[in-house]
Amino acid sequence: MTKIIYLVAVDGSEWSDRAAERAVTLAQKTGAEVHFINAIPLTSSRLNETTIEQEERDLILTPLLKRFADSGVKMETIIEWGDPAEVIHNRAKKEHVNMIFMGRRGRSKIVDILLGSVADTVALHAGIPIVLVP
Repeated sequence: MTKIIYLVAVDGSEWSDRAAERAVTLAQKTGAEVHFINAIPLTSSRLNETTIEQEERDLILTPLLKRFADSGVKMETIIEWGDPAEVIHNRAKKEHVNMIFMGRRGRSKIVDILLGSVADTVALHAGIPIVLVP
């Protein structure tokens, strides 16, 4: 039997939280695994990589695992450095993901306005179904 994987881009925003909820709800019905990915831009101005990754894990990923612990869904967490759109796209290809879930907006509304949103870029290049959660 082929494994079904949903990749959920999370950044701590209310939009990504809603995307995580939708993915887990659908995974309960389909038997899919859910992989939460947090992409850290290389331009991050915080102290050091280890500290940043631990903050992201503590503030974003661990709370999601706890929130959905009783869902019965197999979940994994991933932290990667790089352009968020590229990180999400590359991970989706690497893991042969069946569907991507993302919030329509992220934490950085100014960047979305100036450069176009990560969601728009991923949706344009994904080649697989993508759920953009409002």
